[in-house]
Amino acid sequence: MELTQQQRDLVALIQHGLPICSRPYAAIADRLGCGEATVIEMIAALERSGVIRRFGVVVRHHEVGYRANGMVVWDLPDSEVERSALLIQTHPFVTLCYQRPRRLPMWRYNLFSMIHGHDREEVRAHLAQLQQLPPLQGIVCEILFSRRRFKQRGAHYLPTPKAAVVTLSTTPTAPTAPVRVTQVGGG
Repeated sequence: MELTQQQRDLVALIQHGLPICSRPYAAIADRLGCGEATVIEMIAALERSGVIRRFGVVVRHHEVGYRANGMVVWDLPDSEVERSALLIQTHPFVTLCYQRPRRLPMWRYNLFSMIHGHDREEVRAHLAQLQQLPPLQGIVCEILFSRRRFKQRGAHYLPTPKAAVVTLSTTPTAPTAPVRVTQVGGG
């Protein structure tokens, strides 16, 4: 789908988050020079067409009390990856779960799952819970804890129109909300 300039401008504005105000879509509409209903319909149309694949909240876990996160890497038989991933991802403490190719002989792991917890012991307890599940019993895995957070944000695909960098908010000091377009396009 080829985007119109107005659609490109919309994506460029919302990829950084919605403004914190009582009517964020109206604030975006003002920026774009159209109506609030038009913005809402354009977003819905971009979702239906697959240009926007996901429109949701990016929670900054550290700020809400989850101080530990561990990437669990699993060495599963290739034939069990999909079944195991579908099971792992059903747990509320798992925030990411994806398959990656092995890089033998240095890296044997083919499934990755991120677990967040209030502390490392809570993350370890969640991992122990996963390891009790029939397809994961006895499977080699490692937990890699983060040491330092360098950056956390949704993906940004288009440059923000110059005039929109400061004017998206309805008040001079209001930050943008952590609502982001996290995937645009087919990749």
